[in-house]
Amino acid sequence: MSPSSASRAKIFSARRIITMNGDEPEAVATLGERVAAVGTRRELRDRFPDAADVDLGSGVLLPGFDDAHAHPSVLADGGLYVDLAPPVTGSAEEVRRALAERAARTPEGEWVVGHNFDVSRTEDGRAVDRALLDRVSTRHPVLIIHYSYHGAVANSRALAAAGYDETTPDPVGGELVRDGGRLTGVLYERAWMEGYLGHGSRPPLVPQPTMDARVESLRRMLARMNAAGITSVTDAMVHPADWALYQAARDAGALTARVGMLLWYEFFEPARALGMRTGFGDPTLRFSGVKMMTDGAVSGGTCLCRAPYLGALGERTAGIQVMPDEEIAEVVHRVHAAGSRLAVHANGDLAIAKVLDAIEAASAATPPRPGQTHRIEHCSVVDPELVERIRRLGVIPVPFGAFISYHGHNLVRHYGTERAARISPHRTFRDAGITVAGSSDYPCGPLEPLFALRSMTTRRAQDGTVLGPDQRLTPYEALEVYTAGSAAASGEAEDKGRVTVGRLADFTVLGEDPLRVEPEALADVPVLSTWVGAEPVWHADSESV
Repeated sequence: MSPSSASRAKIFSARRIITMNGDEPEAVATLGERVAAVGTRRELRDRFPDAADVDLGSGVLLPGFDDAHAHPSVLADGGLYVDLAPPVTGSAEEVRRALAERAARTPEGEWVVGHNFDVSRTEDGRAVDRALLDRVSTRHPVLIIHYSYHGAVANSRALAAAGYDETTPDPVGGELVRDGGRLTGVLYERAWMEGYLGHGSRPPLVPQPTMDARVESLRRMLARMNAAGITSVTDAMVHPADWALYQAARDAGALTARVGMLLWYEFFEPARALGMRTGFGDPTLRFSGVKMMTDGAVSGGTCLCRAPYLGALGERTAGIQVMPDEEIAEVVHRVHAAGSRLAVHANGDLAIAKVLDAIEAASAATPPRPGQTHRIEHCSVVDPELVERIRRLGVIPVPFGAFISYHGHNLVRHYGTERAARISPHRTFRDAGITVAGSSDYPCGPLEPLFALRSMTTRRAQDGTVLGPDQRLTPYEALEVYTAGSAAASGEAEDKGRVTVGRLADFTVLGEDPLRVEPEALADVPVLSTWVGAEPVWHADSESV
C-alpha cells in the first residue's frame, strides 16, 4: 500500500451503518485512518469528490469489535507445544497418546509440553495426573498447561526439575495438590507459574520458541481474531519477552489488530524508572495498564469467595488467594501513585473486596490523575455493596462475555445454580451506571465476540439452562460492551468504540443485522470483512487480505 493510497479519502456505504452514537448515516467518509465525516452519500461525495468508493453492499457496518482481555501472546508458541484441546484429544488416553507421540521424537531429557487442556471437557480428564504423565515418559520432563493458565499437571521428572517433592510446602498463592501426602502432579496458580514460567530474573524451565516462530504464530492468531471481526485486543498479561514480541511483530507488519499491553506487575519498576505510564505508545501498539492477580479461576473452581463452594478437586473450598493482602495493597498503591492504570484479576467477591479496599486506600493517599481509571478483570461474583463501591470509585469491570454459555456447566457444578446465575452480572453493572468492557479471556473462552453477544443476551448455557435471565442485555447494549465499553477500559474512548468524526476508522462488517436477528442467532451472524484504519485486514471471500 503506497502512502498516497493510505491517505486518500474513502466513502463507505452499506445496507445499515450502526455508529453506536445515536445516528444512522447512509455513508462514512475516512481520511487516512480516521473518520472524516458521516452523512448521506451525496453530501460526502460533494465534500470529497476524489474519494474512493467502498460499497459494502448488503453488509452492516459497525465499530470494530474490541476484546478488552485476551491472551494472544500466550498462544504464540511457534508450534512448540502439543495442542490438547478437547476437540483434538477428547479422552485421557488420547491426551497420553498425543504427548507420547511428541516424546518419541524428542531427544531424551528435553521437555514435552502440552497446552489447552480442559479437565472438564476431556473424558475421564481427572485421571490426567502425575501417574498418567509418567506413562508418557520417564525420560522427559512432561508438563500440561490448563487452558485457563491457572493450573498445570507435571510428571515426576518435571516436578523434580522445579525442585518439588513431598516435603515442599505450598508456595504463597499456589497449591501443590497431594493425595495421602504424595504429590499428584496437579499444580495451581503460583505453584506452576513461578515454578515453570520463571520468576523475576529467573528464566523459564519450559522451552521457548524463537522470536521468528512467535511472530508467525502471532500473525496467525491475529488473523483468526480479524476473521471474528476483532480490530483491537488487549493482551492481559505481558512479560518483557512478549513486549519484544509485539515490537518485532509490528516491525514485520504482523499487527493486523491494534494491541494494548497489560504489563505484569513484577516488571513495572523498570517501566516506571523510564518515566513510562499507561498510554505510552500509539494507536497501533500501546502500554495500556499494569496487570496483577489476586485469586484463581471462576470456571476452574479456584476463585476467592466469602462463602465456600465445590472447588476444582470436588471438595468444599473458599478458593485460592494468589497475592497476600500486604502485596495487593503495596502494588496497588505503587502503580496508582505512579499514575498508571491498574488491571486487577479478581473473580470472587472476597477477592474483589480486597482489591477495592486497596484502590480506596491508594486513592485517598494520592488523588487519581485525570483519566486514571482502574479496572477489575473478570469481576465475576458481586453483591450490592461491591457494586456501589465499584460505581463510586469509577472502576471499570471487565467480565467474561461468553462464560455463561461456554462454561455454564462448570459454574453450576462449582457454585450451584443460584450463585452461578449472578456470575458475570452485566445487567447489574449497567443498571448501576457502571461502564462495562467486553472480554473473551481467550483461550479460556471462545474468541468470537458474536458468541459472547449471544451469551450476554440469552444467558443460556450450552445444555440449555438459562442462568440469570434478569442479567440479560439487549443486543444494542451487548454491542456497546464490546465496542465503546472496551475502548473506555483501555483509556481510548476518544479514539475507538463509535463511528464518529475524529475516531479511528476501525470497522466490522456483518452479513446480518445484529440488532434485528433473534439473540439466539447472534453467534451465527457471518463476518464479511474487517477494517483497521480504513484498510481491509480480512475478507470472507479471500479468508485474509
